[in-house]
Amino acid sequence: MSLPVASHLYLLSPGGILTFFCQSRSQLLGWSACYLLILSTKPTKPLGLRPPALLSSLFTSHTMICNTIVISSVLITSALACAEHNYHSAGRKRAGETNGITWDYDLSHDWGRLSPEFATCQHGTMQAPIPLRVDQGLAYNHLPNFAGYDINAAGTMSNWGFGPAMNYARAEGNFTSLPSFSFEENGKNESVFLIGWHIHAPSDHTVDGVHSKAEMHLVHADTAGTPRAVLSIRIAPGNSASAWFSQIPPPISFRDVNKTVEASMSPMMAVKEVANFSEFWTYRGSLTTPPCNEGLRFFVARQVLYTSVDQMRRILDASKFSSRQIQEVWQHQINV
Repeated sequence: MSLPVASHLYLLSPGGILTFFCQSRSQLLGWSACYLLILSTKPTKPLGLRPPALLSSLFTSHTMICNTIVISSVLITSALACAEHNYHSAGRKRAGETNGITWDYDLSHDWGRLSPEFATCQHGTMQAPIPLRVDQGLAYNHLPNFAGYDINAAGTMSNWGFGPAMNYARAEGNFTSLPSFSFEENGKNESVFLIGWHIHAPSDHTVDGVHSKAEMHLVHADTAGTPRAVLSIRIAPGNSASAWFSQIPPPISFRDVNKTVEASMSPMMAVKEVANFSEFWTYRGSLTTPPCNEGLRFFVARQVLYTSVDQMRRILDASKFSSRQIQEVWQHQINV
């Protein structure tokens, strides 16, 4: 978004009235050419300043009022933020944690610098999420078979710190009792088991450059418990209620991360709402949170799971910004 060519802001300060005339935005302070007019009893002339010299020049030239100007410039940047970016902005600074290492989505482009344990986030060759396009075509390989998926499985609903989530109950070390689906990989039939699901808002993946309101990841592990496959379902508001979201308890807020609710449901209901994954993209990917381990296969449904407006609002009310920066396509082998 660009500011209008003639934008004026007036702020009161101990030195008089400060006027910023802004011509266009920049990534640094929100504008590339700003002119400061100080209207006070002391004569002064307009300053033509360009970032990043703006603040340093103000400190050297107008020491008496620089504190007011610094504070004002921060306020102005916030006040002029685009409205469509405001919804999740408060949540971006609230961090997640992996192995005692704090991270957040605001710096998802740079997770690799936080710890050697997160190095794969920086140099991995199959990092997720990636941009998807309709003109890429859809997958004809790795077709999922949901013969073992229609199980009414019990578990615990919670909030994973960023959105609604559920972990399915099982005996320690036993994953084969969980809902499962199978797919072909390297000429062999492979079965994976649903350990839980969670919601990102907005969606991790884009299709033709567009994010949906949210995205649900159904995470599956192999028999050893290693994450192996993700069913990814984009979520958007529609004209009627989702049967899947109608059967589960109300989403737990990110403000109540210690709250849990016992629940029981069949994950097949969610799969049915996206045409049983009859149309999908697939690629070799990774965890979308640190440590970004690779070796997972993603299945992204082309169909969108539609909710009622009220259901969508409840999901978003319970969520914080949790969309990783889109990764460059490299060795993902999309639909191969």
